[in-house]
Amino acid sequence: MASPTPGRPAPNPALDASLPLMEWWSQQWIQGVTPMTRLQLAWMESVSDMMLQEAKFLAALSEAGQQLGHCYDTHGADPEKMKECYEEIAREVADQHMQRLKHVASMPQEFRRRIWEEI
Repeated sequence: MASPTPGRPAPNPALDASLPLMEWWSQQWIQGVTPMTRLQLAWMESVSDMMLQEAKFLAALSEAGQQLGHCYDTHGADPEKMKECYEEIAREVADQHMQRLKHVASMPQEFRRRIWEEI
C-alpha cells in the first residue's frame, strides 16, 4: 500500500468509486438551484425599481415643500400670489403622483416579463 504524501490523503477506493455519482449529483443540484436564484434576482430587480420610483416621488415631494417654503417667504402677504403658488405646486405633485401610479400599474407586467425571460 502506498504511503500518503504530506498534504495528500491516502487513496480511498470507496471515495474514488463514488466520485462520478457525487459530480452528477452536484450538477443536478446546481441546475435545480439556478432557476430559483434567477427568479429571486428578477423579484429583487422589481423591488429595486419600485423603491427607485418611490425615492423619485419622495424627492418630488421634498422639492414641493421647498417651493412652498419659498412661496411663504416671498408671497406670504399676498393671498392671490399664494393661491397661484399653491395651485402650481399641487399640479406638479399631482403629475408626479400620476407618473408614479402609471409605473406601479406597469410593474406586474414587467415582473411577469422578467420571470418569463428567466424561465
